[in-house]
Amino acid sequence: MPTQSVRGLNINYEIVGSKGPWVALITGGRRGYHEFIPLADRMAADGFRVLLHDRRNTGASDILLEAREVEEVTWADDLHQLLDQLGAGPTFIGGSSSGARTAINFGLRHPDITRALLLLRVTGGELPAQRLPEMYYGQFIEVAKKGGMAAVCETDDWRERIKENPENYEKLITMDAAEFIATLSRWKELFEKGAYYSVMGITDEQLKSLTMPTIVIPGNDNTHSSASGHKAHELIPGSKLHDLGLKDEDVDLIPYPDWSPYEAEISTVLTEFMHQH
Repeated sequence: MPTQSVRGLNINYEIVGSKGPWVALITGGRRGYHEFIPLADRMAADGFRVLLHDRRNTGASDILLEAREVEEVTWADDLHQLLDQLGAGPTFIGGSSSGARTAINFGLRHPDITRALLLLRVTGGELPAQRLPEMYYGQFIEVAKKGGMAAVCETDDWRERIKENPENYEKLITMDAAEFIATLSRWKELFEKGAYYSVMGITDEQLKSLTMPTIVIPGNDNTHSSASGHKAHELIPGSKLHDLGLKDEDVDLIPYPDWSPYEAEISTVLTEFMHQH
């Protein structure tokens, strides 16, 4: 897959489709973009050009650990630069889970090139507020304290980053453990400040300030409860809600690939929405 130098980092990306309006889809967690390829293929077949990319510190893109802002803001600004370099815009910006948070931040920071927002599996509630800071940051802080950067490189998450991009190993193993701990501690602190908002990481006032067309497809687990999706719809002026008719399940997380049976409906709903805008 091609890479593009974005703000000094090599960002791994793929464009699905060769013509039509641009769409950027952003996956959740720290996962690479590949789980969105089936959805991108459906959208491309319906006349859209879909940009998929691995955010910094995910997939096969470069890592750079610095905590000036919450990661979703950094990812939004990276995507803005990538779209600009590709000559893509205005663009439909969509994502699931942390990808949805990144999409909202993109809309807040770059409304001039945001054609509309496509929000899937919005995050909110008590469980993710407690679970995600530890999952993203806390566990690796403890590993670094006990075993240094060699131990960090052996964790499943960072080993995957190294496997996808071997150059990341040298960056990690030579990083001072104290610097790594300080950076992740700062990220954790920034993340926790917004953890208990109705929509994680986004204030109600920010949601109310969004002016672009928006569609929300709620999730159905304890990290992406349907209530969080409905709250986002309630707060974003003029937004559209599409409920897949799924019952909330009392589990921490339903992986996005488990939504594959609903992907045809998701694609149809999103492409019809985009054709209207």
